Amino acid sequence: MVEPVLYSFRRCPYAMRARLALAVSATTCELREIKLSAKPADMLRASPKGTVPVLVQADGKTIEQSLDIMHAALGRNDPESWLDRGDAALIAINDGPFKYDLDRYKYPERHDGDALARRASGLEFLREVESRLATSPFLCGSTRGLADAAIIPFVRQFAAVDSSWFESQPLPHVQRWLSDYLASPLFAAIMLRVPVWSPGAAPVFFPARQ
Repeated sequence: MVEPVLYSFRRCPYAMRARLALAVSATTCELREIKLSAKPADMLRASPKGTVPVLVQADGKTIEQSLDIMHAALGRNDPESWLDRGDAALIAINDGPFKYDLDRYKYPERHDGDALARRASGLEFLREVESRLATSPFLCGSTRGLADAAIIPFVRQFAAVDSSWFESQPLPHVQRWLSDYLASPLFAAIMLRVPVWSPGAAPVFFPARQ
């Protein structure tokens, strides 16, 4: 049986959220970890945009966007009903203004920006998330769902830029939500370390086969 192929980069938040959905839906694929500075020709042929994640399905069709990968995987199998707990508007803010702030906070030298101003702007989004989590353990209710998986990798990246500053902020619900998610077996499963893929290498299957 030919398995789908996922081109991924372990620390990329877009790739993380795709892997979260693939894992929770028990969608087996061949995981190909790439090096962003040396993108493999096979990936670029499948998706000339040159960014991860890229899912090449068993029928050869390619899914190039992380949210589309999430929806495709969960549309096939959604044992935790994640699709019932997605908030498209909140995810759009995460992917738009918050990601804009995140990039300029983390990499001010690349964007010729004011890192502290961008951090303050990003904090406004985290306050919105905080207000959501003050009334329920997860963004859309009492159990984790699509919104949590789609957003948490980006909050993780934001928090890691200056963890001491993040931990000092009055965001107890965000901090608890992030800490618990990062400590979960699901997150551990999607953060496995594998060698960078090269043509002819032995396949690495994801989720890991028992």
